[in-house]
This record gives sequence, C-alpha cells and structure tokens, in this order.
Amino acid sequence: MTISELTLKSRDEEPVRRLEIFTGSGRRREWLPEEKARIVAESYDAGETVSAVARRYALSPQQLFAWRRSARVPLGNAPAPEPLFVPAVVAAAPEPEPAGKRARSTRKRKAAREAGVIELEIDGVAMRIGRGADARTVAAVIRALKAPS
Repeated sequence: MTISELTLKSRDEEPVRRLEIFTGSGRRREWLPEEKARIVAESYDAGETVSAVARRYALSPQQLFAWRRSARVPLGNAPAPEPLFVPAVVAAAPEPEPAGKRARSTRKRKAAREAGVIELEIDGVAMRIGRGADARTVAAVIRALKAPS
C-alpha cells in the first residue's frame, strides 16, 4: 500500500498519480536594497497609489507601507532634512493713542479693513495678502519671489 492510497482518493477509486510536496514558505522573496528603494520611490510618484504599485510587484500594500516607513527613518550620520516651513513671527499692531471721535472712527474702519491681512516677507520683499485674495495669484507671486534672479 502506498501513501497516496492511504490519504488521497480520487472519484474513480484510482490512486493519485502525482503528488507534490512544497517545502519552504512559498511566496517569500529576497529584495535587493536597490529594488526596494526603486519601488518605494515609485510609490511616491505623482498620480500613483500604494495599492497600484504593490499590485504591480505582487506585494501587499502593508509590506510597501513598511518599506516606506523604514525608508523615512533617518540614518545615524545623515544630515537632517531642510525644514519645509519657515518660522512665522506674529506681532500685534501697536495700540494707537486715543484721539478725537472722528479719528477713532477712522481707526476702526482701518482696523476692520486690515483684519485678516497676512504680511509675508521673502528676501527683504514684503507682500501683504488681504482677505479674499486669489490663491493662485498669491502662489504665483510667491514663486516669482523665490525664483533665482
């Protein structure tokens, strides 16, 4: 009697002719660090999703997220990344001296007009952004100020 006759039966009561035994973990693959870095970089491309990149390389999205997380861990001697935001300085306007009734109403109108105004200074150039300013115009001006001359 063979092992296939003991454990596996076919419908026709005929013994199984082929028996495959898999050893090892099956889907486990070894990825080179360069391959991992390329796949992680591809997952950050514009218009790409982690799930789409993971499917393309037969990975689970969780595995790709783990690779991305480990790629963000700074190395011991690596220089710190440049900050993405500049420090903001919030300064209150000086309190004006009380004056006559007419001057007081003028100050109130001016204060109401300047409420919500942001002053941005880049390389010595000051820009005042008022309430209701078009975001695309402001972004274009900021890009123009940051562009090398």
